[in-house]
Amino acid sequence: MRIVIPLFDRFTALDAVGPYDVLKLLPGAEVLFAAASLGPVRNSAGSLALVADATLAEIDSCDVLVVPGGPGVDRHVDGGPLLDWIRRIHEGTRWTTSVCTGSLLLAAAGLLRGRTATTHWRRADVLASYGATYTPQRVVGDGKLMTAAGVSAGLDMALTLAATLADRTTAEAIQLAIEYDPQPPFDAGSPAKASRQVRDRLAAGLR
Repeated sequence: MRIVIPLFDRFTALDAVGPYDVLKLLPGAEVLFAAASLGPVRNSAGSLALVADATLAEIDSCDVLVVPGGPGVDRHVDGGPLLDWIRRIHEGTRWTTSVCTGSLLLAAAGLLRGRTATTHWRRADVLASYGATYTPQRVVGDGKLMTAAGVSAGLDMALTLAATLADRTTAEAIQLAIEYDPQPPFDAGSPAKASRQVRDRLAAGLR
């Protein structure tokens, strides 16, 4: 079972690494990072790189596609080789998935028109502009498409996918292996829960 995670400049690290750490534990899984060219690809902060061991041109099919998000998404939504590749690969996948704003790439490729999907809450209006119906759920499945909300929801999506590709017991064993037992110290992980002060702090910028 081949699982491909495409990388592009200024991707969000956890969008790619979270699902990777789950899906690599599936029996028989081969997880590849691919990019326009071989070698390191920098994340949104420029301080971390993942290495692409395959080029997009070398990948003509896969069982599962996992598209991460990040600020770099905006460079690709108007068209180009990455969107063309996503459309082509999607035709033969068992599952086409995304994390956070990776769903905007799926939407820009025309895959989410008329579909229910999710993304990071700050980009919900952009997702809807491509003809998708936004829902704030953490994980949304529609046909063979599965989208996850912001960043950390990629872990939930990957575990949901693992249960579908294998079985619930295997997915739960993976959850135990990575000790994914969320107990956040604060309850501010969605705009519905965060205080006005917290929302204003985020709007002002965290850096």
